[in-house]
Amino acid sequence: MLHIAIVTHRRARLDRRLYWLQAISGCWVERGFRVSVIDDPKTRVAADLAILHVNLTTVPQEYLACVRRCAVTVNGAVTDISKRAISANLLRREDRYDGPVIVKTDRNCGGNPEAQFAETGWKARKRGDILRSALDLLQEKRVRARRRRRHGSPRAFLDYPVFASMAEVPEAVWTDRDLVVERFLPERAGGRYCVRTWLFFGDQDRHAMFYSNDPVIKSNNIVGYERLAEAPEELQQIRRNLKFDFGKFDYTMVNGRPVLFDANRTPGIGHFSKERYLPIAQSLAGGIDSFLRDAAERAPQTPQPVIERQAAQA
Repeated sequence: MLHIAIVTHRRARLDRRLYWLQAISGCWVERGFRVSVIDDPKTRVAADLAILHVNLTTVPQEYLACVRRCAVTVNGAVTDISKRAISANLLRREDRYDGPVIVKTDRNCGGNPEAQFAETGWKARKRGDILRSALDLLQEKRVRARRRRRHGSPRAFLDYPVFASMAEVPEAVWTDRDLVVERFLPERAGGRYCVRTWLFFGDQDRHAMFYSNDPVIKSNNIVGYERLAEAPEELQQIRRNLKFDFGKFDYTMVNGRPVLFDANRTPGIGHFSKERYLPIAQSLAGGIDSFLRDAAERAPQTPQPVIERQAAQA
């Protein structure tokens, strides 16, 4: 039986929220695969394939080491998804740019996962983890205190405000290492804002465009969507450069070129109903076969590996 190990953070197991990987892994179980979740990075990964699913902007080294103990990995090389790591449109105070700009947190998802992990870790205070939990919590409290002192609120700029020009950006933003200023390059159609989403696992994907009346599009303000054909080659090259095996890219098309503004290795399903997301998950689950072929090539030829027998039956 093929064994797939999903490596998550000790403070954010896969079943804590509705992730795409949770729905996808359920499809693998129905297919007859064994799926286990590992949240202790010291665990020896005895699996045919390991998937890194740590919902933090920067993955701690201990989790990277854990997943890389397996010969075949998914997202084992995706260590940093901060805006500074993935955006090609960041601005510095001294840059010359006349268009609108948007202020974001450098950390993914407003830095909320890091804050939640610090809070839950301190509340748990597991044996042997008290010092780390305390340090994590103090770090997050320092971030919130600095944001309150600099910007008047600990939640300042978490809603990604758009400014008409660089001149309107508050001066304190430019020296805040937790924030970034990015060119605001929206896509419009029929008077609405658009965002294109490319969700992929291995060689399977789902490509769609979502419409909203708001410039910053989230799953709760979408007013329509349509399926799209294959993702543009330039975006596929960006995926290869960032070494993503599984994830979700949000982007716009501006002057015929893709503008990537968010790359997520632990995408959530959002507000979609099961009737809507399950067929997508079933399709994406088929992407595991591309990794099975890789695993089979790495496995010893004698005796015949279990993974080869399992792949032949599928």
